[in-house]
Amino acid sequence: MDDLFKVHFSCEGSNKKTVELSIVAFWRDFLLDVEEKETSTTTEGILIFATGADCIPPCGFFPEPSIEFLYHYGAAHPGLLPVSNTCINCLRLPIYPTYKEFKAKMDFAFCNTQGFAKE
Repeated sequence: MDDLFKVHFSCEGSNKKTVELSIVAFWRDFLLDVEEKETSTTTEGILIFATGADCIPPCGFFPEPSIEFLYHYGAAHPGLLPVSNTCINCLRLPIYPTYKEFKAKMDFAFCNTQGFAKE
């Protein structure tokens, strides 16, 4: 699942890039937790949330699924959740300082959206 998404990072050497690298590490840890069933989220649920599809098409996706980052500052957006744009297969991950917070927001978002009236 990790290889499916191309990550769009900020400029090399920027402070944002450093933060984004830690969020990608959280993302990979989350995917491992999903595989090991240590969360309510499923890989199918992530795929539906990010692309609208419940399986990988035989010819792959176009455009290629990607990851971008949602920045929030201070207490202005304490409950920021991941966002997706299924038209361009883009998943936007929020920035959280700890894996525990990141995992809770990911699990909540992926488990509480149906996506295109799927049940």
